[in-house]
Amino acid sequence: MTDKISTQIYLISPLEVSGTFPARLERALDAGDGVATAFQFRVKDVEQHEAARLAEPLQSICAARDVAFIVNDDIALAKRLGADGVHLGQSDGDPRDAREALGRDAQIGVTCHASRHLALEAGEAGADYVAFGAFFPSSTKQTEHHAEIDLLEWWNEMVEIPSVAIGGITPANCRELIVAGADFLAVSGAVWNGDEGQAMCEFAEQIRAN
Repeated sequence: MTDKISTQIYLISPLEVSGTFPARLERALDAGDGVATAFQFRVKDVEQHEAARLAEPLQSICAARDVAFIVNDDIALAKRLGADGVHLGQSDGDPRDAREALGRDAQIGVTCHASRHLALEAGEAGADYVAFGAFFPSSTKQTEHHAEIDLLEWWNEMVEIPSVAIGGITPANCRELIVAGADFLAVSGAVWNGDEGQAMCEFAEQIRAN
């Protein structure tokens, strides 16, 4: 977190991260300078050696910009890479195991859907942040759980652990999440399905306007 802005961008990769994607990531992070502070490496059905190869240039890009590099769903890969942290779904492992494997300085996040109970459990297990959503329909991932804005408001008032809002977030609809107290906006399709630089600038404008 920075002292200048209350909400930050948590950028999630598309599933295809080869080819020109490293250059796109550079453009996105540079356009969102001071707003984008975390990047999640998310690939599916890729064996660990290949995933590590794909991650290497992206991790270097993030390190050069002081952006946290978070691995999705895979504690072992996060440890192999020396990543800044790991994001766990409800079926991807226990935050306590992740902490033991990655150390006390690792950033460990947990998907909590629309559940206060799951979020409180994650906090008790040592999670550094909890992710709520989906707040809006998403083209990136099938929406199985829908979260209401008042969940963010309640969490922000009651708990100090940072919250991540996820699911169909765009520059056009993010304002109410910012006002509700989301510490991070997790975004993917809104950035990668078009001009990533422009999208990040638009997110930055919305954040700084609030």
